[in-house]
Amino acid sequence: MSYKTQMQAAKNGVITEQLKIVAYKEGISEESLRARVAAGAVAIPANINHKSLSPEGVGEGLRTKINVNLGVSGDCADYSKEFDKVKLSIELKAEAIMDLSNYGKTFEFRKQLIEHSPAMLGTVPIYDAIGYLEKELVNISAQDFLDVVELHARQGVDFMTIHAGINRKTISVFKESGRLMNIVSRGGSLLFAWMELTGRENPFYEYYDAVMDIFRKYDVTISLGDAMRPGAIADSTDSSQITELIELGLLTKRAWARDVQVMVEGPGHMAINEIKANMVLQKRLCHNAPFYILGPLVTDIAPGYDHITSAIGGAIAAAAGADFLCYVTPAEHLRLPDLQDVKEGIIAAKIAAHAADIAKGIPSARVIDNKMSKARREIDWEEMYKHSIDPEKARRYRESVPVENERSCSMCGKMCAVRTTNAILEGKELDL
Repeated sequence: MSYKTQMQAAKNGVITEQLKIVAYKEGISEESLRARVAAGAVAIPANINHKSLSPEGVGEGLRTKINVNLGVSGDCADYSKEFDKVKLSIELKAEAIMDLSNYGKTFEFRKQLIEHSPAMLGTVPIYDAIGYLEKELVNISAQDFLDVVELHARQGVDFMTIHAGINRKTISVFKESGRLMNIVSRGGSLLFAWMELTGRENPFYEYYDAVMDIFRKYDVTISLGDAMRPGAIADSTDSSQITELIELGLLTKRAWARDVQVMVEGPGHMAINEIKANMVLQKRLCHNAPFYILGPLVTDIAPGYDHITSAIGGAIAAAAGADFLCYVTPAEHLRLPDLQDVKEGIIAAKIAAHAADIAKGIPSARVIDNKMSKARREIDWEEMYKHSIDPEKARRYRESVPVENERSCSMCGKMCAVRTTNAILEGKELDL
């Protein structure tokens, strides 16, 4: 019997090639991983048409993964610059790339991505619908939206953000409760506008089973988008966010019933003291499905530094149960990120993910930290660079100021605590 999806295979006791690769990468047994995929606690996004993919798992008991957003827009439509960001993301070992292109030849850009990227690839089809269909929003039909979803699936996209939880009920709560920042999700706002202009139900909600048929055909993982994510800490954990989250939990079970893998997206902007409770709530309401978070940004006042506010929130969230972090760059809220912004965003997200993996007790997470500590004890600079999350920057900083003694740095010089202690323990004379 041939199995259409990773989940269907896992439910039937079958170990797929993709699952074998993920189990090896994570250092866990294939049977343990199979059971988690079958239960929906782990997703292995792996479209049958993404031939260059190096599979990754997202979910319970696995390393926290990171995603890089990129793509062309009307104001910045240079495809070569966006592909430079793709190359950098792969070089820095980001596990996922989301193409958020909303302008121009998106089909060709995605085709290149799918042909060359070992990282799992995601898209938000509604972004592409308006440009690809060349129609005004109000004139796009439900079938048009589904056609774009199938186009992305057929090309080889591994996971898609589908904002199916923003239905008439969610909108009613949103309008009644009021918000400081209203809707900040781009896809969510487009669907809200379409529903208000046409008087129709959200097509992704109304025709959810048809979406699942497409996803099952190509083994696309649905990333249930959080259209009502808070865009200000004043709006976090409000009735709009929670109403949508309840809907996402119901949609999760409907996807699993059709053997479609699920990830659920989460906030957003959120004060530190609310993060842990939100992680517990999401896991409970969404039946332990993998949680993919956009931040959370723990303050609203740091434009230019939002990679830091996001890394703080991301580390806390992942330590409390989130499985997948969407990077945020210093350019967030300001402009399309350039290459350096992308690098800083990736590094910040990787620090947050790794810190969380240590806190979660992920097997072998501490190994590289211990190697770094040993290199520092031995004042072995080359070994320190080797284990750095950004070796190039570490080397550049260290070598930017000449030092008298190569066994020290320009901060402490001969008074280096490590050097002093080593000398005493080795019975050597101090040279201060």
